[in-house]
Amino acid sequence: MVFGKAYHLLVELKHQEYWAIKKLNLNPEFAGRKRLGKLHELEEFRLHAYENAKLYKEKTKRRHDKHIITRIFEPGQKVLLFNSRLNLLPEKMRSKWSGPFEVIHVTSHGAVELWNAMKTSTFLVNGQRVKHYFGKDVNHEKETIELENE
Repeated sequence: MVFGKAYHLLVELKHQEYWAIKKLNLNPEFAGRKRLGKLHELEEFRLHAYENAKLYKEKTKRRHDKHIITRIFEPGQKVLLFNSRLNLLPEKMRSKWSGPFEVIHVTSHGAVELWNAMKTSTFLVNGQRVKHYFGKDVNHEKETIELENE
């Protein structure tokens, strides 16, 4: 016997369990069917969420693809090359495009072979990193001479 603590007899516990089962009307077969129904409902929700995600992705892809500009390059054209490594430099106002370069060859899968007139070499780049160049060539040596004369 422990002072200050409530005591429970084994008979009372069995009686309470039986009372709870009787009150809640727990039938094992009915509980199993109910659980199976909940699992089917959960599977239905999962399939519905999968369909919604698929529709959302298709809609987002259509919207993204609508803004893509197809660029067709031909040999002899002047192009600018996107310099992706420029983000490491602290100069914010520096242009991200370098060039102009001349297109030598365009492959069937979108790669473009460019010719660098300064280094007299050719190299291959992804066609998505290249855009058309419509401006005139700038001679930096001529600009510096003009600035010194002024």
